[in-house]
Amino acid sequence: GSLPLIPLNAGILSAPSRYPKSPQLRYTTRHASHKITITEQHIIFSTLSDFDDVARRTAPLPASVSSQILHETRILSKMAFNKMFVMLPVMLAARKLDGEDPDVIFMLRCAYGAVQSIAVMVVIFIYLKARAAASDRGNAIKIYVTPPPQPFADPNAKQQYQEKILSDHLTTTARGLLGSTVFGICMTVGLHMWKGMVVGLAIQSVMAPFNLVENALVSAIFLKGGLVDLKEKKIFGEKLRSEITDDDEVVDGEGNAIVLKKEIAPKANKDNSPKKETKSFEDVLLDTWDLGADADIKPLMGMLSKKNINFATSDNGWTPIMIMSGLGAKSAPGAMRQMKALGANPAKLDKEGWNALHWAAFHGSADAAKVLLAKNDYDGIALGLHEVVDKEGKTAITHAKDEGNDDVAKVIEEAELPDVGDGAAGEGLRKRK
Repeated sequence: GSLPLIPLNAGILSAPSRYPKSPQLRYTTRHASHKITITEQHIIFSTLSDFDDVARRTAPLPASVSSQILHETRILSKMAFNKMFVMLPVMLAARKLDGEDPDVIFMLRCAYGAVQSIAVMVVIFIYLKARAAASDRGNAIKIYVTPPPQPFADPNAKQQYQEKILSDHLTTTARGLLGSTVFGICMTVGLHMWKGMVVGLAIQSVMAPFNLVENALVSAIFLKGGLVDLKEKKIFGEKLRSEITDDDEVVDGEGNAIVLKKEIAPKANKDNSPKKETKSFEDVLLDTWDLGADADIKPLMGMLSKKNINFATSDNGWTPIMIMSGLGAKSAPGAMRQMKALGANPAKLDKEGWNALHWAAFHGSADAAKVLLAKNDYDGIALGLHEVVDKEGKTAITHAKDEGNDDVAKVIEEAELPDVGDGAAGEGLRKRK
C-alpha cells in the first residue's frame, strides 16, 4: 500500500526487450496476474489495491526486490508528482466509459482529434523555434546534462552528466518531442481502430497539455520568456564545465565514465599571491564572442600574430576574422583592417560552410560587411565571398534578408554592381569568380 501510482503516458502498455532479463522483473511479471508493466521510465500498477491483491495471492517478493521496487517507484513518483493527482481520477473515470456507446465514442474521437491537432501545431512551432535557437552561434557551447533516469539505478551513485553541445541538444530534444508526439498519436489511434480501445483517447484528451508542459522546450518558450539567454536560463538543468565537481560523473551515451581534463589552479607567486590565470588563445577568442558588441577586443588583438591569425576553434572552426565580422563592436572595422595586415583569410569556412561575410550578414554587421567587400580592404567580391553557398544552400545575402538585416543586404547588393572604369563603355567591368 505504500507504493505510489505511476501513470503510463497515453495508457499504452509495453515491455521493452531490455527489461525482461532483470530477475526482479521476471519474478514480478511471472506472478502478477493483474499487470505489473515496465516501460523505459515508469513502473505502473493499475491501482494500489491491484498490487496488494497480487501480493496476497502469490509468493511474497524477496526483500531485496521489494526494497528496490519501492526505491524506484518513490523516485518516479517525484518525477511525475504533478501529473499523478490529475491522472488518477482521469484513469478511474475513463474506466467507467461505455466503449460500446456510439455517442460516447464519437465525443471521445472529437475531443481527442481537437486536442491532438492543437498539440501537433504546438510541437511543430516548438521545433521551428528550437532550430532557430540552435542556429545562434552563442548557443554552440558545451553543456553537461543529466541522462534520462534509469530503473534500478544505484541510489548512492554519483550524479551523472552527459556532455552535449547546447545547439545540438536543442535540435535533438525538439526532434524527440515531435517524434514521440506523432508516435503516440499513431499508437493510440491504431489501438482504437484495431481493438476498439477508448481509454487511451479519453486519457490523452485530458493529459496531452500536461505532457507538453513537462518538456523543457515547451516550458521555456511559453513560461520562461522564450529560447533566449539560454546560457543563463539553463532550461535543461544543465551544468557548465566550471560547475562540474568531484561529486559529479561525466558519462558517454552508453554510460561509460569519461575523464575530463582537470582545470589546473594557477600557481602562487613567491609572496603566496596567486598568479594571474593565463587563458589560451581559443578561450580568449570565444570569450570575446560571448561578450558580443560590448566586448573588449584588446586582449584578443594583443594575442594575434601571423601564426594564429587564421586559427580555427576545435569545435566549430571559427576564426578571428569570423568572430570580428559578426561581433558588432564599434572598434571591429579597425580591428579587421589590422587583421588583414597580419594575413587574415575571410574566405575560410567554418563547419557550417560560413565565411566571414556570412557572419556579418547573419548578425547584422553592416560596417564589417563594408570592410570585407571594399576594394581597398579585403575586396570580397573579387574573392567571391558573396557567392559562397553554405551547407543550408544559402549565400550571405540570403542570410541577411532572412534575418531582416536590410542594411547588410544593401551593402552586398551595392558591392555586386558592375564597377565601370575610365575606359570605353562596357570596358573595365570588374570580373567576379
